[in-house]
Amino acid sequence: MPEHLFLHELIFKKPAGTSRGVLHTKPSWIYNYTLANGAEIQTEFPIIPGLSPEYKDHQQYESDLFGFLKEVDPYLLEWAQTDFFEEVSFRNFIAQWRAFPSFIFGLEVLLLGMRAQGNNILFDTPFTRQQASMPINGLVWMGTLADMRAQAIEKIAAGFQTVKLKIGALDWPQELLLLQELRAHAPATELTIRVDANGAFSPSEIAGVLEELARLEVHSIEQPIAAGQYREMSNLCKDTKVPIALDEELIGLTSRAQKIALLEQIRPQYIILKPSLHGGLSGVREWIALAEESNIGWWLTSALESSIGLSAIVQFGACYAPAIPQGFGTGGLYTNNFPAPLRIQEGHIYWVNDSSKD
Repeated sequence: MPEHLFLHELIFKKPAGTSRGVLHTKPSWIYNYTLANGAEIQTEFPIIPGLSPEYKDHQQYESDLFGFLKEVDPYLLEWAQTDFFEEVSFRNFIAQWRAFPSFIFGLEVLLLGMRAQGNNILFDTPFTRQQASMPINGLVWMGTLADMRAQAIEKIAAGFQTVKLKIGALDWPQELLLLQELRAHAPATELTIRVDANGAFSPSEIAGVLEELARLEVHSIEQPIAAGQYREMSNLCKDTKVPIALDEELIGLTSRAQKIALLEQIRPQYIILKPSLHGGLSGVREWIALAEESNIGWWLTSALESSIGLSAIVQFGACYAPAIPQGFGTGGLYTNNFPAPLRIQEGHIYWVNDSSKD
C-alpha cells in the first residue's frame, strides 16, 4: 500500500556538474512491499528535476505516485506470476501511464523483485551467475578544467578504455584543450573518447565543434544540440564525421509510431537509453528493437538512480550481452546510497554477492 512509500534524497559526495547546472542532491521515492513469505521488496521511482517529464514538484509527483500505486495494487500478484512484459493486461495498463516513465520503471522493478521472491537476482544471465562482465565507460563530470583533467586521468589509470566527458558548460576552447591532451596521451586504438553535450551547442556553432572532434577521433557525441530541432539534427546526422547519439531527444516519445517517426527522420548513428526516462524497461525494449531493425546502434545508461534502480538496469542490460561499453556505475556518487552487488574493475562491471565490495 502507498503508506510504504517514502522520499529518499540522495546526497552527492561532491557536487555533480552538468550543462543544466550543479547537482547536490537527487530525489528518489522508495516503495517497500512485503511478500507472503515475509521477504521485503524495494523498488525505486527516480526522477531528475528539470528533465523527468512527469515531475513538476515533490507534492505533485508524490500525489500522482500515490494514485498510481493504489490503482496498480490489485494486479501485482497476478502480474508477478507471469512474463508481464508480454502480458496484455500489463501492457494496456502501462499504456495509460506512458507520460510517467519513472512510474513504469518502478513498477517493473517491483514485479521483477516479486517474481524473484525477494532474491536480488532479477534476470538469470551469465552476468548474474558471475561468469561474465560488461564493459562500461568512465564518466568525467563537469567541473573546472583541472578537476575534469584529474577525473579523466583517474579513470584511465583505473583501467577504463572508454571515457565519457560532459561538455558544454565551460568555454569550448578550454574543453577542446582537455580533449586534445587526452588524445595526445593515447591514440584512438587504445582510448575511446565519448562526449555528451546535453544539447548545449547551437546549430550554428556545432559544425565547428564536430570538425574538432573528428580530428581527435572522438567516438561519438551525445545530443549535440537541444532536443526538438528535428530538421537540424537530421542534417547533422547525415553529414557528420563524428557519430551522433540521441538522448534527451527520446524523452516524451511514448508510442511506437512516434519512435519510428523520430528514427526515420533523424537517422542517428546511436541512441542512448535510460529506462527511468525512456518508458521503463518495456519502453527501452521497444526502442532497442526499433533501433536494431534500422541498423542504429545503442547503449544503456543509468540516470542517477539509487543502487536499487541501478542494479535492475545493469541486470536488464546484461540480457543483451552488450559488446559496446555501457553507461553504468556502482552508485558510488552518493553518501547515503543503498548496498549494491556491483563492482567495477578495469573498465568492466561485475556482479558480486558481497555488496561490501561495491
